[in-house]
Amino acid sequence: MPDYYENSWQHLLAALQRLDVLIELRWLKFRRQHQTVEPGEFRGLYISDEQIAAALQAPTGFTGRQPIGDDDARQEQELLRRLAELNRQIHHMTVASLDRGIMLALPLLANIFELSHFEIDALLIAAAPQVDLKYERLYAYLQDDVTQKRPAVRLILDLLCGSFADEVAARAYFSSQAALWRYQLLQWVETTHEKAASFLARPIRADERIVQFLLGNAQVDARLSFVQVLSGQPDEAAAPAPQVQSNGCLSLTRDYLEKKLPEPGKLVYFLHGPDPVERRAAAAAMSREFGLPLLLVDIEALLNAGLPVETALQLAFREGLLQPAAVYVEPCDRLLAEDEKTLYARKVLFKTIAELGWLTFLAGAAMLPPPEDFVRQHIFIHLEFPATTCGRRQQLWETWLGNGSAAVAPAELANKFRFNAGQIQQAFYTAKNLAIARDGANYGITASDLYQACRLLSNQKLGQYAQKITPKFAWDDLILPADRKAQLREICQWVKYHHVVFGEWGFDRKLSLGKGLNILFAGPSGTGKTMAAEIIAGALGLELYKIDLSVVVSKYIGETEKNLSRIFTEAATSNAILFFDEADALFGKRSEVKDAHDRYANIEINYLLMKLEEHEGIVILATNMQKNLDEAFQRRLHFAVEFPFPDEDHRRRIWRSVFPAEAPTSADIELPFLARRFKLSGGSIKNIAINAAFLAAQNSGTIGMEHVILATKREFQKLGKQCVKSDFEQYYDLVKNSEETS
Repeated sequence: MPDYYENSWQHLLAALQRLDVLIELRWLKFRRQHQTVEPGEFRGLYISDEQIAAALQAPTGFTGRQPIGDDDARQEQELLRRLAELNRQIHHMTVASLDRGIMLALPLLANIFELSHFEIDALLIAAAPQVDLKYERLYAYLQDDVTQKRPAVRLILDLLCGSFADEVAARAYFSSQAALWRYQLLQWVETTHEKAASFLARPIRADERIVQFLLGNAQVDARLSFVQVLSGQPDEAAAPAPQVQSNGCLSLTRDYLEKKLPEPGKLVYFLHGPDPVERRAAAAAMSREFGLPLLLVDIEALLNAGLPVETALQLAFREGLLQPAAVYVEPCDRLLAEDEKTLYARKVLFKTIAELGWLTFLAGAAMLPPPEDFVRQHIFIHLEFPATTCGRRQQLWETWLGNGSAAVAPAELANKFRFNAGQIQQAFYTAKNLAIARDGANYGITASDLYQACRLLSNQKLGQYAQKITPKFAWDDLILPADRKAQLREICQWVKYHHVVFGEWGFDRKLSLGKGLNILFAGPSGTGKTMAAEIIAGALGLELYKIDLSVVVSKYIGETEKNLSRIFTEAATSNAILFFDEADALFGKRSEVKDAHDRYANIEINYLLMKLEEHEGIVILATNMQKNLDEAFQRRLHFAVEFPFPDEDHRRRIWRSVFPAEAPTSADIELPFLARRFKLSGGSIKNIAINAAFLAAQNSGTIGMEHVILATKREFQKLGKQCVKSDFEQYYDLVKNSEETS
């Protein structure tokens, strides 16, 4: 048999054997105290005259020694010898086990919570009935009460104290500030028994999680529904950001864990930044470096768990000591409010870290300031994790897709979709599921799968303030001068190579603002501005949102700014193109301040200028009157594309492309005539083609020149133009006859 404990269970059994000897010693004493009482089945259910007499004869406070016979004396001496031998053996084998690096639960608890020998014995006495039911019967007998199966304070003192002075001193271990109670290792048992009103008669039980710890169960406390243990190797794509490797955090943590730092305080890292996955990955990497799991504490769920905040936090951090694990608390933004309840929770958090923390990570999008005295006494390190850069996004996409083997270049996805690490992982799995749904076991992730997945994950809250436009047009549908089309293609190239210029070529370091893409489309109605926006969105694989100005602009002071703030905030995570049609209504010129209305109108414009410059996405402004835009907006534009009214050649091309190939058209439609005689925009030509199709559907079933002429007449009427013979020439009779018929 080895001279050390191979596991914690063997050590616990030895400790229980020692407890059995203590109980047997107490039984001898109890038997002498009750030797005048007749045994019977009602012992402990009533108080006899003999018991009253014995109680009156006993000294106050301590029962003292009763006369002892020879047999009892020999038995007591034998028990004391066995107890001394067990004490020596347990001590020797415990030291040998610890020297071999074997974890033993009881010594570990003593070390973690700085428990004395008395406290360890008291904890063992309280836990014994939860390990073996035989102790319920023994405790009921020794307490002379068959209903009291848990040890009361009196019994623990009787088992462990040798004198009345020892008992008085030991009472301090049962105060609310003592370790056994401060760390919730022991609990008072709720009872209606009248005797329980006395401190000495109050029954005690061990906390169930502590009992499970003694039995070698590493499962998290059942009350901690807001806690998750992160262990094992994380996904490679969740590898920590460079901050962890570059700023000495690992060496600092190593010195702290090895107790090499001059200050004895606790080590706390605050991980601050917008990406929760990056923050968590950094903490997990640091914990993994030292062989520690990470205990994730959801502070929002903790505050709603139904437990007092002190209890919940104490149990969570105690679990970190029992596992053992580093504790990671997020999102700490939840504790930034200044109401009384939140301030109290914040205070309790830092108090609990000071008491039970060791390696702690606090995380949030915004900084949570620690109390001044906390910073003086402990090591508080602030690590900032800025928004995921394009280079970092490319690195994450390469990890998930495999560099060089993906359907889409990782750089392209990183440039177009400003995802964080978690969103990239989710986008990959979403694309994978789309591919499996389409092809089954022989699936292959396509570019379409990846783009669809990214669009599905983009924030859809923009729909509250904007209309989503699904691109329908291609480059061939847009009839513009060659130079204007070249400008539009340059816009797409600007987006495609954004990561090269700003990332690889270092322009990002030269600019603090103005990294987005602001575009102006100027020209009369119907010249193709909205169509061009759709084509760009389709070519880039991005979603297009047309801002609803009726929802944005408010007559109430400050409401317009709030609406604009929500739009740009959502757009920052939606990876969508913002399209402001009739932009001059919102981006108009600032005026001389003559009254309060002018002042607030100018504030709105100034606010727009600021948000436009801060936004790193794509914004398209469309206007019929470019001269009405404020000059400050025009200076912030990267592209200004003029959409001219189409000349005859362009009108002919528009007429030629406006009818779908499936539409039944007659050979009598004179496209050159229509382009030459009717000076209309592309939007009007589209309206005429649709109306002519409906007229044809009502009678002949084939779209002919007659239907086109009649539809043109209606378009002229809508535009307020006169239908004169010089415009319609030989088809003027069709116009006149239709008026007479109607």
